[in-house]
Amino acid sequence: MMIINQYVKSSNDINSLQVEEPRLPKSKSYLKIIGIPFYPYENSQERLTSNDIEMILKQNQIFNNISLASKPRVIKVSLKSDMSIVWIDIWDIQSGSNAKMLINRCFNVRRYIATTQEANINPGVPQCKNCWKWGHVIFSCRIQE
Repeated sequence: MMIINQYVKSSNDINSLQVEEPRLPKSKSYLKIIGIPFYPYENSQERLTSNDIEMILKQNQIFNNISLASKPRVIKVSLKSDMSIVWIDIWDIQSGSNAKMLINRCFNVRRYIATTQEANINPGVPQCKNCWKWGHVIFSCRIQE
């Protein structure tokens, strides 16, 4: 990295003020966090937000030196559950070492124990292919085929 940095600064053909500091290429890793309540405040119907998640991550030491690639997404596990699944995308190196360090790690969120798990690319909010409504998938659809 130092050699590349020196080359860019000494080159006459490149404006070094317009070039970022050299760094290794980054990729995204996808994780999900389970075990956090959807309504985190007792006696309140105020739901968990992505800002709440960002604050929780900043307060836990296992997320030191971890950069989020996008806003966390919070989804309720099911209609009758009071728990959530939180999807986070983090910047990682190509070997995925940051994600590997976090997978299956537990941390406290108030009186709950949350666990970080590996995930595929988050598809976003699910849409049922039976009734075409948002927020659930076929196996939890109430409408009979």
